[in-house]
Amino acid sequence: MFTLIQTIGINAAAKRELAPLAIAFVIAELFYKFGSFALECVAFLATWYVFSLAFDYLTRRARG
Repeated sequence: MFTLIQTIGINAAAKRELAPLAIAFVIAELFYKFGSFALECVAFLATWYVFSLAFDYLTRRARG
C-alpha cells in the first residue's frame, strides 16, 4: 500500500481501492466467522485482492 501511495498519490490510490476495500470489508463482516482473527484477516485480504483485480480488469476493459 505504501508503494502504491508513493507511486500514484493518495487521492488516486483512494479512488482506485476504496470500492474494492468497502465490498471486501462488508463480505468479511457478514460471512467470515472462522473463530480466528488471523484466518479472518487473511481471508479479508484475499477478498480485497480479488475485488481489486476485478475492478482493475473492468476499468481497463471499459477504457479501451
